Amino acid sequence: MNLGLDGKTALVVGGGSGLGRAVALALAGEGANVAVAGRRLERLEETVAAAGDAALAVRLDLSDRDTFAPALDAVRARFGEVDVLFNSSGGPPPTPAAGQPAELWSQQFEAMVLGVIQLTDRVLPAMRERGFGRVITNTSSGVVAPIPNLALSNALRLALAGWSKTLAREVAREGVTVNVVAPGRIATDRIRELDEARARREGTSRAEAERASIAAIPAGRYGEPAEFGAVVAFLASEAASYVTGTVVRVDGGLVASL
Repeated sequence: MNLGLDGKTALVVGGGSGLGRAVALALAGEGANVAVAGRRLERLEETVAAAGDAALAVRLDLSDRDTFAPALDAVRARFGEVDVLFNSSGGPPPTPAAGQPAELWSQQFEAMVLGVIQLTDRVLPAMRERGFGRVITNTSSGVVAPIPNLALSNALRLALAGWSKTLAREVAREGVTVNVVAPGRIATDRIRELDEARARREGTSRAEAERASIAAIPAGRYGEPAEFGAVVAFLASEAASYVTGTVVRVDGGLVASL
């Protein structure tokens, strides 16, 4: 299938590692010009080297709005306006819901929610004017079934799901789609950290924590980052022009609800 991404410009936030890196590589593989954005330039450059000549590293920190304009200026100077925006804010620390300080909630809201919204607002006008755009926001399976001890992630990513659904209805007639991807347990450093945290809480090993997690996944394994990247590439494509306002799970059947 020709996804129609050849020559499109994609801005992939969090593209230096994990799921963001997988998305950047998937889009580059489909012929898109990919701006790989994040805080650590050395990691971004590693992704760019793997993605090929039509890739660019730009420093962008969702918690620091001062980085937005320089990053977008660099993207526009090299590739033109952004056609595809992949938002990914990374994960907050594991915590229970009760008793967390207000400062922690505020800090994580700034980075995980407000940063995503304000970055999207900067690229959306050109998408609407041209009649094509894709806004894809990475969340978690916790937006469907809250995950124990991930209260910050569950709550704040749900805010992004609500914002995405509302925005999708506002811009659909202008050729812009807005979707959420909800990964389950994909084999990344983040999942390894969560397994280690679980092992510490339960007084067991990381390997045992991983086995317990896999036992709850109908597919019987953790997902591969490339499998996640392929789903995002489809949502970014011309072929997905009638898919908007959705939460797409990439979880191997982990979430049991419809």
